[in-house]
Amino acid sequence: MRTYRLGAIVACAATAGVLAWPASPAAAHPLGNFSVNQYAGLTLHPDRVEVTAVVDIAEIPTLQDRARADGDRNGDLSPAERAGYAGAECARLAAEVTVSAGGRRLVWTVTGQGYEVTPAAGGLHTSRLDCRLSAPAPLTEPTEVRVGNGYRADRIGWRELTATGDGVRLTGSPLPTESVTGQLRSYPRDLLTSALDVRTATIQVDGIAAPGTPATAGTTARPAISVAAPGWLATAQNRMETVLGGPLTPLVVGLAFLLALLLGAGHAVLPGHGKTVMAAYFAGRRGRVRDAVAVGATVTLTHTGGVLLLGLVLSTSTALAGERVLSALGVASGLIVVTVGAGMLVAARRARSAGAHSHGPHGHHHHGPHDHGPHGHHHHGPHDHGPHDHGPHGHHHHDPHDHGPHRGRLGLAGIGLAGGLVPSPSALVVLLGAIGLGRAGLGVALVVAYGVGMAGTLTAVGLLLVVAQHRLTRLIAGSGRAARFSLLGKKLAASTPTATAALVVIVGLGIGVRALA
Repeated sequence: MRTYRLGAIVACAATAGVLAWPASPAAAHPLGNFSVNQYAGLTLHPDRVEVTAVVDIAEIPTLQDRARADGDRNGDLSPAERAGYAGAECARLAAEVTVSAGGRRLVWTVTGQGYEVTPAAGGLHTSRLDCRLSAPAPLTEPTEVRVGNGYRADRIGWRELTATGDGVRLTGSPLPTESVTGQLRSYPRDLLTSALDVRTATIQVDGIAAPGTPATAGTTARPAISVAAPGWLATAQNRMETVLGGPLTPLVVGLAFLLALLLGAGHAVLPGHGKTVMAAYFAGRRGRVRDAVAVGATVTLTHTGGVLLLGLVLSTSTALAGERVLSALGVASGLIVVTVGAGMLVAARRARSAGAHSHGPHGHHHHGPHDHGPHGHHHHGPHDHGPHDHGPHGHHHHDPHDHGPHRGRLGLAGIGLAGGLVPSPSALVVLLGAIGLGRAGLGVALVVAYGVGMAGTLTAVGLLLVVAQHRLTRLIAGSGRAARFSLLGKKLAASTPTATAALVVIVGLGIGVRALA
């Protein structure tokens, strides 16, 4: 007992020390490591339309973009390489940002461009693309102006449009006059959970503004909200980024592994990873300790392999949208859970059908000399069986049970596979950051530790479920009320496999639908 207490004290002290470690000023992108965030501000003049376009690119797409920008493949972007990439991307953006005035599409001229890269999470970088566009447009008379932004439309992220009039009056503009993010420099905390996604708008221009009258009738941008302090999981992630980018010593490596374990365990606590499915499965099939361990181990292997494979693909591909891969894996995870639930439903129906013509606890006892008759074994003279169990003499009993260990193992493997199939973005950032710093071996080891932390949490959840199930059974049996509620207990026992199987199917469908959203 003292050993356990000492271990708990050491673990708590180590965790507190890790969280107190000074954080890196380079934090992860607030909208996620996969996001490509865009702002386009229109200024309408009597004779032209100008657009200020900004693209704020998070860590993982920046890693992919750098492979295209780095022409000499030396790992650094020279001023000439940045300028060349900015020119190519601004030309691409000009082709995808469409504005029409009076039904005529404007033809853009790129008047300014820039591309900057900034250190960010885990040794990775974020980037910022600035483009200035201009096109002639006669707006001295009432004109309808339509705008649409289709640049990198397949990427998730914030999309913001603003519109102001300079010398012309705008009426009924649905767009704000000022950027709520300061042109993607400061994201309001209260909007992060429902990021703006404004891609199209229609603006009415009422001609030249009269002297002394406001030129714009658009909405006012919401003021930025101060960002709250991050939670303990985000704090641990920031500490990991600091450790990964600094000099390596035995103490630093040890802290890195402790952080990876902590992050993995904390990530597994969050919604997902099959905890509900595991609870339903164990309730329907009387889970055992080794089942809980098997699920945890399968989640670890699946998650670790998925992170390593996706990290390899993302670090070598310049076109693959990582968030689309995660969405597809989420759908696959949901389908696996539905398959597990369907298998449970089939097994439950078979068990119920078999129970309808079950022999019960064997159904017949023999007392004294008798002949077995059609039992199919030959007897030499009369003999006394006494009250007994016939054993393996040809009867097959259909008590409700799991039909063989093979199906049970497949179900457990399915739960573990579904729980670990979608890689954690934070684990991906750790791996890709380590690769970028030339510490690929450390990155792989930390991903493994991350998976071990996940396994520890999920195994603990499974063990708690098993213990709770066994104690509840003992409590009912030893309370003296078992006989009174025996009929109800039998009915519940008969319906539990079907109910839990249906729950697993519903959860699987929910996982798939959420991944598609």
